[in-house]
Amino acid sequence: MAMNVILLERVSKLGNMGEVVSVKEGYARNYLLPQKKALWASKANVDAFEQQKVDLEARNEETKHEAEGIARDLEGQQFVVIRAASDGGALYGSVSTRDVSEAATENGYDVDRRQVALGAPIKYLGLHKATVTLHPEVEVEIELNVARSLEEAEIQKQGKSIQEIAADEEAAAEFEIQELFDDIGAAQMDELESPVEQRNEQPSVQEKSTLDEKLDR
Repeated sequence: MAMNVILLERVSKLGNMGEVVSVKEGYARNYLLPQKKALWASKANVDAFEQQKVDLEARNEETKHEAEGIARDLEGQQFVVIRAASDGGALYGSVSTRDVSEAATENGYDVDRRQVALGAPIKYLGLHKATVTLHPEVEVEIELNVARSLEEAEIQKQGKSIQEIAADEEAAAEFEIQELFDDIGAAQMDELESPVEQRNEQPSVQEKSTLDEKLDR
């Protein structure tokens, strides 16, 4: 069932302050009215809004200006979220809007979880985007660096994924193993060559006989 409401502020994809719009009753009862974003569009409420319109618009401009100041500092910020995950990068759980809110708050930004929107559930390590609505007309984008440790977060910040980190570590381990085998092989060759050299240094029977004849003279 659809009902008409008058918006007390701009609501994304719905309308601007003062507009009367038609919405589903459940949406109005469960969201718009409790959040004080709208009123039933009765004649009394429309008349009351018109009388308060100037004050409401002035208050909206004030809060919008404050939000724009915060937005200039918050836009593009990166926040680290530490989570347990598999070697393949899959999280044991997911990162929620509450986690985003807490990470921002820990870094000095007053962000409520209801202000945070995620394009999709975060279930893997890496860098992810989130949108923060500071005001009905002011939104910013922040970045989440989801990692298993601060060390991994720093590496991811430089543009490497957990899979690339694992590949580098595996390549380094293989290189060390190959060097070890090379050293062992070289040592074994030295051991094999030593008896041969010793045999080569000993005089043959003929050379020994000639040497004995010279000594007898």
